[in-house]
Amino acid sequence: MIGLGKMGGNMTARLLRGGQEVVAYDLTPANVKSVQDMGAIPALDLDALISNLAAPRAVWIMVPAGAPTESTIQLLVDRLSPGDIIIDGGNSKWTDSQRRAEMLKDKGLNFVDVGTSGGIWGLTEGYCMMVGGDTQVVESLRPIFEALAPAPSKGWGHVGPSGAGHYTKMVHNGIEYGMMQALAEGFELMRARHELVGDVSQVADIWRTGSVIRSWLLDLTADALLGNPALDELSDYVADSGEGRWTVQDAVELGVPVPVIAASVQTRFYTQQPVSYAGKMLSAMRRAFGGHAVKTIQQPKVEGHVPEVDPLATPGEASTPAGLKGEKQ
Repeated sequence: MIGLGKMGGNMTARLLRGGQEVVAYDLTPANVKSVQDMGAIPALDLDALISNLAAPRAVWIMVPAGAPTESTIQLLVDRLSPGDIIIDGGNSKWTDSQRRAEMLKDKGLNFVDVGTSGGIWGLTEGYCMMVGGDTQVVESLRPIFEALAPAPSKGWGHVGPSGAGHYTKMVHNGIEYGMMQALAEGFELMRARHELVGDVSQVADIWRTGSVIRSWLLDLTADALLGNPALDELSDYVADSGEGRWTVQDAVELGVPVPVIAASVQTRFYTQQPVSYAGKMLSAMRRAFGGHAVKTIQQPKVEGHVPEVDPLATPGEASTPAGLKGEKQ
């Protein structure tokens, strides 16, 4: 296992619990020490990792997608032997996985792409894995997948050739975006109608049992709302790691409508803006054609500086920066 962060470290622990022998390497020595204490064989570098594995070797990479994964694979190519297997369990783009599979095939190496879901709960609940690659190679790795999965015969499967694992995970994450957005919007609506629904955390808990929309996401939502339904310690900034964008891009390429997923991705972009320029434009246009009042951002006083005056602002218009989009942390 290369990469012992929150996913790779927990996956190593689950493999060890499942009776697998694991050689572990990470750029951070403390991470290696952590899994060594659980029974993993530590490796100080890639050469040590390779020398501790018997042929045919299986090397699982759990590092960030993009350049880190690409560079790790290139470093392994020069160290592995024909018949060895490289497994990418990160969130790589499926087209990169197809390219890497072809490149490694030319060198006599095997490549398996595994779309891995489960997050920080995978250690106890098991990981959902969508596997792409050659059938015979995937079958040789069955004991690993069975140890990582929620059950040996559930929660994982060989979904197709190289690239299929990461493609399926991409679509999975696009669906996840839409489900999360629907829950978020519904709870925001109930909070706005607070005179009817005084405790949204109670509603979340009710929906967990017997409801058509019961789900693990709802369970996590209910836990997050418990004791703090206002979520006042959180910013409304929501990151995206790429899979939602790729899902929408592929849908456009294929001409397949995905309006819910597309809208949820666009909403994430909006949350990531310090201040919405489009929102400013809308405000400026309403002011220009209708003379409507606008809210302006109050500039801090600077010694010797005379603040600019908005000639079209309504006299006495209150400026409320705390209520503006852009209070990001």
